[in-house]
Amino acid sequence: MSKRKAPQETLNEGITDFLIELANYERNVNRAIHKYNAYRKAASVIAKYPDKIKSGAEAKKLDGVGAKIAEKIDEFLTTGKLRKLEKIRNDDTSSSINFLTRVTGIGPAAARKFVEEGVKTLEDLKKVEHKLNHHQQIGLKYFEDFEKRIPRAEMEKMEKLILAELEKVDPEYIGTICGSYRRGAESSGDIDILLTHPNFTSQSEKQPRLLHAVVEHLESLNFITDTLSKGDTKFMGVCQLDCGDEEEEYPHRRIDIRLIPKDQYYCGVLYFTGSDIFNKNMRAHALEMGFTLNEYTIRPLGVTGMAGEPLLVDSEKDIFDYIQWKYREPKDRSE
Repeated sequence: MSKRKAPQETLNEGITDFLIELANYERNVNRAIHKYNAYRKAASVIAKYPDKIKSGAEAKKLDGVGAKIAEKIDEFLTTGKLRKLEKIRNDDTSSSINFLTRVTGIGPAAARKFVEEGVKTLEDLKKVEHKLNHHQQIGLKYFEDFEKRIPRAEMEKMEKLILAELEKVDPEYIGTICGSYRRGAESSGDIDILLTHPNFTSQSEKQPRLLHAVVEHLESLNFITDTLSKGDTKFMGVCQLDCGDEEEEYPHRRIDIRLIPKDQYYCGVLYFTGSDIFNKNMRAHALEMGFTLNEYTIRPLGVTGMAGEPLLVDSEKDIFDYIQWKYREPKDRSE
């Protein structure tokens, strides 16, 4: 999954931008995931608010905006800036850690270690390239490409190519492009594909060939250009569309392909379509209705709280029906 979230072009873009910046700081520098989630939730709710927010008090009426965030909104609306953010931006260590985590393969812990060793910029990273693992080297090599959002038109071209080539490898494959693209986003950070085949179920032996055959076929077309990691059920790599007659080359893009057992496929599609806030709300509702739901299965909870056998799921709608929740199209799953 990409480190870049879709930019929100809304009436309250200034507010959502600073909330996302604070969220990334809490995750990358402080490793405070609860604060990261709180800022993200507030940003998501405000992004969908139909009016221009004029005060913290107005924002506080929204679910997910607490008193502290409301205070920050007041400060931003009054002064046009935020003291906390100014301080973070001026703090060399914090800003360097935040920057390095934008390189795919470098998480907060590795970024902090690099900064402690005096490695703070892309130029610094290039000087110590021999110390980077393979994933980080690829992240550095394609840094500028990976920073670019993928326009929806390009995502559609990749989807068309991938699904057509799956059919050629074996017509029984089922593939779905998930993430924000499936929710209708105008741009995406990466391409995230879920794959299944009737021959692969949770009861059967592992079948890595089902994944590897697809990867090797896409490599033979020069669509997949680099491998970050390749396991039995997950491939992480880099892809690039052929520019054909167009003058300008397409950028290299991050691609993940996951092979999922057929009986767990639609729980996986639901989970990886997101959003993460929507998933949390749906899991909470499932629990209220006596079910436990995750990316693999939906199972009924007994009176003791023990989960029973997985229920049969042949579509996403089946999951909504089990928990008596009105079906929501992917485009309506942002919160």
